[in-house]
Amino acid sequence: QVHLVESGGGSVQVGGSLRLSCAASGYTSSTKAMAWFRQAPGKEREAVATLFRDSRNTYYANSVTGRFSISQDNAMNTVFLQMNSLKPEDTAMYYCAAQTRGGYWWDKDAFQYWGQGTQVTVSS
Repeated sequence: QVHLVESGGGSVQVGGSLRLSCAASGYTSSTKAMAWFRQAPGKEREAVATLFRDSRNTYYANSVTGRFSISQDNAMNTVFLQMNSLKPEDTAMYYCAAQTRGGYWWDKDAFQYWGQGTQVTVSS
C-alpha cells in the first residue's frame, strides 16, 4: 500500500505560481512512477505530469509544457509540481498518483494509488 497526501493548492491570480507537494508513505519502494493529474468540473481527469523513478524521465501534457515542472526529493518520498504562469484553464482539483505495475504516463487507469486532491483556482 502507498499512501499519498497532497498540499500546496490555493487561489492565485493569472500569471502567478504555486508549488504542490505530494508526500508518499507506506511501500514507496514499489512505485515505478509518480504523477500529477487534474480534474476540472464536468471534465475527465487528465494527466498533467509524470516522473518515472528509475529513469528519472518526465512527461508533460502539451497544455502545461514549459510552465510546469515535476520533481522529487532525494529520498524519493515527496513529489513536487512547480506551476508557473498559471492560467484560468489550470483551475482544477489536482491529484497525486502512484504507479506500481508500469503503464503509460498519461493513463489514469495505470495508477493504483491516489491522494485526496488539492484545489487550485486561478482567477483573472
